[in-house]
Amino acid sequence: MMVLFIYIAIGYGAAKMGAMDEEFSKKISWLVVNVANLALTISAVVNGDGTIKGKELLLTAVAAVGILGGMVVLSLIIPFLFGVRKEQRGVYRLMFAFNNIGFMGFPVIVAIHGQEALLYAAVFCMFFNVLIYTYGIGTVQAKGEGKIKWKEIFNVGTIGSALAIALYLLPVSTPEFFNSTMSGLSGLTAPLSMMVIGISLTSIRLKELFLDVKLLLFSLTKLLVVPILAMQVINRVIDNTMLCGVCMVILSTPAGSMTAMLAQQYGGDESGELAAKGVALTTLLSVVTIPIVSAVVF
Repeated sequence: MMVLFIYIAIGYGAAKMGAMDEEFSKKISWLVVNVANLALTISAVVNGDGTIKGKELLLTAVAAVGILGGMVVLSLIIPFLFGVRKEQRGVYRLMFAFNNIGFMGFPVIVAIHGQEALLYAAVFCMFFNVLIYTYGIGTVQAKGEGKIKWKEIFNVGTIGSALAIALYLLPVSTPEFFNSTMSGLSGLTAPLSMMVIGISLTSIRLKELFLDVKLLLFSLTKLLVVPILAMQVINRVIDNTMLCGVCMVILSTPAGSMTAMLAQQYGGDESGELAAKGVALTTLLSVVTIPIVSAVVF
């Protein structure tokens, strides 16, 4: 987490000095989402040890449905626990249900468990994309405004995850130059994605984040209480250390950057601003909370 924090600090500092801006950040985000993350997932298969069995992938699918489905159910209750105003409930539900699996989850999973564990994460990514483009959009869009874009479910993340799983399960041998290319591109994911987060923090007054008591309590509940309690159950039900570790990271990561984009697009400027604050605050806190959760549950 300290390494990732340094990457964030570099992005923040570069943006403050004028070397990077929001437009540059958007271009780098595109590169991370459409190239680096895709290569990272595929590299986990073509350059991995290949010790994950088919039945373990099935178990992972069940775990993904259970965890992501459980987060969606809890997201319906969370706004009432914190006394959130009616017009802000959709944003809080969005921030609670959808974590930063790609930008922060993948780099952390690789750092802790190695690239092989990304095959587990790829399964989560597939279900995540289906949910965020259906329930995620539906929960923040203004009444009568906008439509769920079903075709966006089949994006690079979903297709890349499906391709990685197919390459793993099928007896397909990929050439060495392809494997080396995927390995090289995958190395871009952690530093670039964290720098993008750092750049985004420059548009927010950090002092104000920690003065918003409601958002702060929400963030601590999301980042500490929920993953610690959930892992008490998961560790007793799943007898697979690596999969449990992946579940821990998935549950502990901050609110996904996609939540701010969707809130802005479908909920308006106020929703987008609140989501951006939530993403920023949970991201900063996660540098401390992820190690705490890991220490408590393992």
